[in-house]
Amino acid sequence: MTSMSDISFASHSTALARELSLEGVRRKAPAVFAASAHERMSPRYTFIPTERVLTGLINVGFVPVDARQTHTRSTSLLHARHVVRLRRRVETVQLNDSVLEILFLNSHDGTSAYQLRVGIFRVVCTNGLIVSRTAFPTQCVRHRGNIVDEVVIGALQMTERFETLAGQIEQMEQRRLPKDEQLQFAERALKLRFPKEVGSGLEPAQVLTCRRVEDVGDDLWRVTNRIQENLLRGGVMRRTATGRLMRTRSITAIAQDVRINSGLWDMAMEVLAA
Repeated sequence: MTSMSDISFASHSTALARELSLEGVRRKAPAVFAASAHERMSPRYTFIPTERVLTGLINVGFVPVDARQTHTRSTSLLHARHVVRLRRRVETVQLNDSVLEILFLNSHDGTSAYQLRVGIFRVVCTNGLIVSRTAFPTQCVRHRGNIVDEVVIGALQMTERFETLAGQIEQMEQRRLPKDEQLQFAERALKLRFPKEVGSGLEPAQVLTCRRVEDVGDDLWRVTNRIQENLLRGGVMRRTATGRLMRTRSITAIAQDVRINSGLWDMAMEVLAA
């Protein structure tokens, strides 16, 4: 876990404290620097290196702060799905414990178009929440035409709505959840993590467990963050269908990460709207 001294978000005014160099991006996600598309792609597929789009985003004031990619035996290392998290160089929207981000997803094997989503980095625990499509528009750009300009314009347009998102987070901080509502929320969340299993082998109370003092509280924001971390980071004891005790695994697949995060966000927005 990254310590607070490593992050240095005293005023939230600058993203430079966690800026990742292009070489750092390359180490974490080499697919960003692929020189060609996967051999199976048709001639109609327009290959634009992610690096070129990333450079375009940097040129208009974004800085990369993290990157990762999918690792599977069936996918080439240089063509796999990958994601880069970026922040505005100077952030004007201030939150109590979080920083708003743009997530840029892509692949060069036909499994993903260029996607822009909104993310939230929570300083106290380095959680990376992802806002759902239904709550906040996602930009999808096909591998055709002037991709760089489309992605850059899309990212800038998304940041224009950061104030709206900040307002939603403040509402979550103010919305108190009684214990029974927390358990109901957690029970629904478990179905996101284990959608194909009749029972998860987990009790809702387990994913409500605090891992740090900053997460103690009954507001919707802290409850959502506690559940998100327990579901995605794993390490929670559960009993399998065969009766075996084992710890849950962390979620490393980008698609799963996005799916679970988006589902949690939708659930939280439903609570706010109730």
